[in-house]
Amino acid sequence: MTEMQKYLAEEVAEDLADGIITRREAMRRLGLLGLSASAASGLLASFASAPAAAAAPAKRGGGRGGAATAWAPVARESITFNSANGPLLAAWAAAEKPRGGVLVIHENRGLTEHIRTVAGRFAASGYSALALDLLSAKGGTDAYPDEAERAGVLATITDERFVADMKAGLTELDRRVKHKKLAATGFCFGGGMVWRLLTSREKRLAAAAPFYGPFPTGGSFKGSRAAVLGVYGGLDDRVNETLPAAQAALEAARLKHEILTFTEANHAFFNDTGERFNPPAAAEAWRRVLNWFDGAGH
Repeated sequence: MTEMQKYLAEEVAEDLADGIITRREAMRRLGLLGLSASAASGLLASFASAPAAAAAPAKRGGGRGGAATAWAPVARESITFNSANGPLLAAWAAAEKPRGGVLVIHENRGLTEHIRTVAGRFAASGYSALALDLLSAKGGTDAYPDEAERAGVLATITDERFVADMKAGLTELDRRVKHKKLAATGFCFGGGMVWRLLTSREKRLAAAAPFYGPFPTGGSFKGSRAAVLGVYGGLDDRVNETLPAAQAALEAARLKHEILTFTEANHAFFNDTGERFNPPAAAEAWRRVLNWFDGAGH
């Protein structure tokens, strides 16, 4: 099992432990990820017996309650573009006067309406955005109405293919916003993908903002020039275990960086369609990401 497959399986176990899905649904989802019944039961038991998550120290706070910031996203369009590995699917949202371009990488649910809306929000804020469908190689997100099946299909795709597709996404983004700086952001699974893109000797990124994604073992930022804002939830113990490695690698590469942790927010706190949505933390994270991209020279 690869690191990303392990991460996807643990997402399911964590959802069960938090009461978001039933045990029956958890077993079904783990089966789609290729786990045997005994392996799935063992994983679920390990999460059920784990101590409750405690809030981690934070550099910036974020509480529960309140209302989300109002915004009017720009219309998105579905596009297909060519790459060395074949056609890739994406949602494209064009800013009227773009200050730069942002590659948006989705969660393990694929290119959902939520992620399309995020692309539209970037465009409304002055950054043309391309939200890439990393299920393109398997027919695209829309080919799998069952969101649990999408995670299972993602688990069959190699990290090398993911990185190649993201690099192709940057090439397409660069073509559409000529002579502008490029940035990338992603959420959960997508946050982990952005870390992998940053550690793939990709030199075109001026900035990146991975949200609560696992940092790859042994990852190095050699060849990267990006200014990195890592966004985390203080209650997200599982993903936060990889944070020290990310910070050490950033410091070793002497890249401009900041780690932004919201003490009272959990994993996936930015997703306003999910059970863990935290409006104040999400609104502040959005503001900080835009400011970070602005400061990277866009």
